[in-house]
Amino acid sequence: MSVLSPPRATSSPGRALVEERPLRNPDASAPGMMSRRAWWLVASNFLLPGSAQILSGGRRLGRVGLISTIVMWVFLFTTVLLALMWRSMLTTLVASWWTLTLAQVLLWAYAALWVVLTIDTLRLARLRRVPGRTRAAVSIVALVLALVPASAAAYTAQSVVAPLRSGLSIFASGPSVPPSDGYYNFLLLGADSGQGRDSMRFDSISVVSVNADSGAVTIFGIPRDLRHVPFSDGPMRDLYPDGFEGHTSSTCGWSSGINQLMNAVEVCREDRGASLYPDAAAQNSTPAVEATKDAAEGILGIEIPYHVFIDMHGFADLVDALGGVKITVKERLPEGPGPRFEGQPAEEWATGWIEKGTQVMDGETAQWYARSRYTTSDWDRMRRQRELQTAILAQATPSTVATRFSEVVAAGKNLVQTDIPDSLLPFLVDLGVKAKDQEVQDLELTPKGVGIDPEDPTAEDWAKIRGEVQALLHPPTPTPTTAP
Repeated sequence: MSVLSPPRATSSPGRALVEERPLRNPDASAPGMMSRRAWWLVASNFLLPGSAQILSGGRRLGRVGLISTIVMWVFLFTTVLLALMWRSMLTTLVASWWTLTLAQVLLWAYAALWVVLTIDTLRLARLRRVPGRTRAAVSIVALVLALVPASAAAYTAQSVVAPLRSGLSIFASGPSVPPSDGYYNFLLLGADSGQGRDSMRFDSISVVSVNADSGAVTIFGIPRDLRHVPFSDGPMRDLYPDGFEGHTSSTCGWSSGINQLMNAVEVCREDRGASLYPDAAAQNSTPAVEATKDAAEGILGIEIPYHVFIDMHGFADLVDALGGVKITVKERLPEGPGPRFEGQPAEEWATGWIEKGTQVMDGETAQWYARSRYTTSDWDRMRRQRELQTAILAQATPSTVATRFSEVVAAGKNLVQTDIPDSLLPFLVDLGVKAKDQEVQDLELTPKGVGIDPEDPTAEDWAKIRGEVQALLHPPTPTPTTAP
């Protein structure tokens, strides 16, 4: 594309004005000049929105475009700078509903402004004075170039900012509590209320401890059928000072194990546990969750201020959102509702099989991998659940989350309930980045893991468990040896 021709000498003042300022006052009778002028305006509009209006005389709209463009570049530069140097500050800003709403409005407004500026640029180009083929080419190129930035701004507003703003609704409001003994501790509950269940029970119970300085993660697996569980100070300890053995009710029958706390606290009580934990709802929790939290504190001997509740039906959506999860299957596992009578072979009731070997599981397969238990022990089931947790943590890399951002946020919103306050998010993001470089530790409270009998644990067993927990979280510092 050639540049605009330099002005030619002329004796006419009006002709000189046209040739000295061809972008603003073009010679409409010169097709070549009008073509070159149209291309210049389209290129200026793409490289610096608003500049085409300034060059051709539309100063008011041009100023709006230039100022808006400068503001967007400053916004983008500041965001990148904060992400690289002050991540916690960026997370603090992003964790604000008002900040995200403002960002979404501005992005949509800028996308609309770019379209307006492009249409106005075509008006200023006086396409009627441009030769036919060039006129069509200029129009097509201008619209295509407008779609690139406008679509990028609209996509960011709809697929990044909007899911973030929506995702904040799963978090509680209010201040966070400081780490306990150097750790943020979270109760992680997985529950399944599928067909054939008369109530929702906690099928997976874990405690995740995150070192407040290093981000190191330790996961404690608690058997769902663990009996005689002690409680930390609170209403459940008053009800069961000798530990939770079970619950007998004329309407709910008899149940035992820590996973039956939901029945004991909510299902089988007329007030649904409100008298036991009156502040649970206000804290984005439930009485059953609070009771399980007290039990986990009593078992492990650590403070657990927060919980994360995962619906196993939504768990599959998260795995699919991440593009699957890579797992090495150690033995062939059946999928299906289980045997209809004792001793029925799995081949007669299985609806499918998870074969041995390394594979990338989709959400449905991963869900069956976590749930399958009829041909293996409960301890093996716990191991598989921990494998999935660790694999998801390892594979949820920044690049994976970025490329599937809206799907991940949508899945997280559908499957998670938590009382973690949004004010804690900046710290958790920083810790999550640090945790990526470290190996996850785990301890299963099983006969193989800590050498106890979950069916009949003793006071010595609880003391042993707490001792091993402390040894993992606070390993002794090696004493330096003095050379002889």
